[in-house]
Amino acid sequence: MADVQIGKSQVYASTLGLGTNKVGGHNLFKNLDDEVGKDVIRAALRNGITMLDTAYAYGFGQSEKLIGEVLQEDEFDRARVIIATKAAHIPGDESKMDNSPEFLKNAVEDALKRLQTEYIDIFYIHFPDDTTPKNEAVAALHELKEAGKIRAIGVSNFSLAQIKEANLAGYVDVVEDNYNLLHREAETELFPYLDKHHISFIPYFPLASGLLSGKYTATQKFDQQDPRSKKDDFTGERYQKIIATMAEIKVIAQRNDASVPQLILAWYLKNPHIAAVIPGARNVEQMLANAKATDIRISHDDYELIDDLFRF
Repeated sequence: MADVQIGKSQVYASTLGLGTNKVGGHNLFKNLDDEVGKDVIRAALRNGITMLDTAYAYGFGQSEKLIGEVLQEDEFDRARVIIATKAAHIPGDESKMDNSPEFLKNAVEDALKRLQTEYIDIFYIHFPDDTTPKNEAVAALHELKEAGKIRAIGVSNFSLAQIKEANLAGYVDVVEDNYNLLHREAETELFPYLDKHHISFIPYFPLASGLLSGKYTATQKFDQQDPRSKKDDFTGERYQKIIATMAEIKVIAQRNDASVPQLILAWYLKNPHIAAVIPGARNVEQMLANAKATDIRISHDDYELIDDLFRF
């Protein structure tokens, strides 16, 4: 599996990582099994996936804890694993964010303990708060980088203006934000600045809550209690257009001897603006299927065709 440099840092990570919100993220997903989650991490590492993307918010530290337990096993070499984690949620009052230097320094120390490691490869400010100057927040992380406690600095869910403020001293290495073939605002809002300043971009929600997996049908209905019933992507003409487009995507996937999710992930891997992709997995089977996306070499014509199909 290919590696990619994260920004201007000395961190090199696999282009396909593992998003671990389904590993220990009991506050986000129902019916998760921590032992299954640890098996997912083990299988990822055994199959060449070196980047594990986690956060305090995934189980309020439980995801980090499970990763730390797996990396203590003799089979795995910590030096070959890229741990990316995030913080901003105030413990005990997780609806509020804090980017203050004191909070971030404490958050890194707490994450190091949960992960049972001496350093974190990529540390993100998970969400912006309303008060802290972003360059001051990043300056605190730069101090931790100089001290060897983190190796690369990231921000997540920041607007372009906030990214520019955070990067006043040129310290930001990577941005993580919502991006997929259905939600492409980053292409015009973020990519030009990130490319110019050699800041890596890593998208989350690459399969758009399953819409890009090909599992939904035109006749599917969502109960009013289902959050999807309130989202534009799952209702009305837009939903029908997405389903119709996915029918065309299935033909392209068959031509490439791939499943639909594998084809979509392969498209991101070919996108020059994207450093790495971090799909999540609830079980080992999903993780192994996602990993096969790195074996798919879609042609330039198919890449452009997929690109055009989602221009609506």
